[in-house]
Amino acid sequence: GLHRNGSDPVTLRTLIFRYAAFAVVATIANLGVQRLVLTQGRDGTTFALAVGAGTLVGLIIKYALDKRWIFYDPGTGVKEHGQKFSLYTAMGIITTAIFWGIETAFWSIWQTDTMRELGAVIGLGIGYVVKYGLDRRFVFTDSRLELAA
Repeated sequence: GLHRNGSDPVTLRTLIFRYAAFAVVATIANLGVQRLVLTQGRDGTTFALAVGAGTLVGLIIKYALDKRWIFYDPGTGVKEHGQKFSLYTAMGIITTAIFWGIETAFWSIWQTDTMRELGAVIGLGIGYVVKYGLDRRFVFTDSRLELAA
């Protein structure tokens, strides 16, 4: 299985469960912020602000959880967090485009909050699967999470 250096093994099942749970937490926070912003109006500008604000909140929450509980990243300090968060955000550009594209398509087609949020959930789900691979390869390169021999 997987393990953290110097500690008990972490099973792949546990890792997948945590990652999925953190994706759900970040998604709920994202959509909650969107709903809050959308109380201010329904025009294109307000929609864009809602999606952007929700994405930022979800990104910050997911970074903090992933760093600690998925990748067991030991790095601390403002400089290291800044570098990692910047890379984490860069890896998220592709996956955010997937998420925004699907959410916006669902909104454009059906013009209902239910379908907009369904599109967001589908887009975020696809995006998070892609993002895990990118983060593991390019962001948390000094991660303490390794394959057990």
